[in-house]
Amino acid sequence: MLKTEPKLRLQGLKHPRWSAMSLALTLALVSAGCAVSPPPQQRLQQAEQTPASWAAPLPHGGQTQGLQQWWAQFEDPLLAQLIELAQAHSPGLQQAVARIEQARSLATQSGSAIWPGVNLNATTQRQQLALPKGSPTQTLSNASLDAGWEVDLFSRVRQQRDAAEARAQASQLEWHAARVSLAAEVAQSYINLRACEQLLQISQEDAQAMRKLGRWSADKLKVGLEAAGPDALLQASAAESESRVLAQQAECDVQIKGLVALSGVAEADLRVRLAARQAQLPKTQGLQVQSLPAQTLAQRPDLAAQQRQVLAAWAERGAAEAARYPQLQLGGSISLSALQLSGGPRAEGSGWSFGPSLSLPLFDAGARRAQADAAQARFDEALAGYRGAVLQAVREVEEGLVRLDSAAQREQFAEASAAGYRKAALATAASWRAGLSSAAELEQAHRLTLNAQSALVQVQAARLAAWVTLYKASGGGWQPESSAGPAATAAAAGTSLR
Repeated sequence: MLKTEPKLRLQGLKHPRWSAMSLALTLALVSAGCAVSPPPQQRLQQAEQTPASWAAPLPHGGQTQGLQQWWAQFEDPLLAQLIELAQAHSPGLQQAVARIEQARSLATQSGSAIWPGVNLNATTQRQQLALPKGSPTQTLSNASLDAGWEVDLFSRVRQQRDAAEARAQASQLEWHAARVSLAAEVAQSYINLRACEQLLQISQEDAQAMRKLGRWSADKLKVGLEAAGPDALLQASAAESESRVLAQQAECDVQIKGLVALSGVAEADLRVRLAARQAQLPKTQGLQVQSLPAQTLAQRPDLAAQQRQVLAAWAERGAAEAARYPQLQLGGSISLSALQLSGGPRAEGSGWSFGPSLSLPLFDAGARRAQADAAQARFDEALAGYRGAVLQAVREVEEGLVRLDSAAQREQFAEASAAGYRKAALATAASWRAGLSSAAELEQAHRLTLNAQSALVQVQAARLAAWVTLYKASGGGWQPESSAGPAATAAAAGTSLR
């Protein structure tokens, strides 16, 4: 159960730290899963206590404003705005809200079964019989107050109510999980677009440089300072650069249309908003992982939702088992009646009834037993799915940390590589114009420069994508330790951002 968690410091994201964190996360979260699967005689009691181990609040209190504050750390106001617009526009979230209402209604319906049901019935009927001829018209009125209540001898009704309430809680948590996933999807799409714009900018600069080299080569060919073969090589490279620009522009257009679908903003309006920071990746200078404890995963709404589904399956199993035993109901009724014949006196009367009703299953050819076995199998399936989700959550955090560390280390080398190749390309171009280098050397230097610049953009985008992965893997980000109160700091068990 996730009550006390180790404080795991990740200084520089060294690999031994990941191993320690992986072990702590796995032990803490799998132990929470095991708590749902105690020995047979203790399963019900401990399963009912399990939600206490998920008492950690949802990230930012489950509020949209808190989510926007987390994304504000990327120093790109448009990113937070697009996420907020997507939250308001998403049909998926609207469907999740509808599912919440359905689950709450079912929970209310199941909860009402533990109380007596009272119905008031009233009828009045006026008729004249066909035979014998001349029979008087008669008016018959009835009113009755009926009550019924099932004595929940074996907790069948209560466990059905508990199952419905657990599923209602799961629906609420699934809605929050959908919000987290949507925010991550919008952020990743935005990062992809900005990286695409940078690659387009590089391609355009490359095409412009190649056009200039192509013109110089044609001039040199005319005066006999360049051979036809090298000139053809440079002209072909220039044409390839133009083709690359068109392909990259199409990719950026596709990315914009994806953001239009996610945010619900008209494409013309979105392009105007995007133009202010064109080809600029979000900044994350103030965003660092200093600790990411096991308790962070306890706030993952998808894991909490799956746990509620496990509890619901357990309660349904108990209800199916209880259905194999006798059921006792109490019923009562008070009735009033009045009969009046045309031209005659009015006759009135009243009556009442009260008594128990016992249903004792004797033989059903194993139908109830089969229903109980099926409910047990559904519980086992839900429990296995929950354990699998816990392991997958740990894996997602580990992968995010590995990618973040790798991208952070690669970025400095990618920057040095891009700067070095660019310097070499400029020197080779000057040498070629002086007739000291061949066109093949010039074309190769130019291609290496282009590849290095593209690789740098991809590494920077990969580092941002790793932050998005950690955001989603942690259930929606985490709060800085310095801004939390003592209680929140204790609950976070060492989570911090600076």
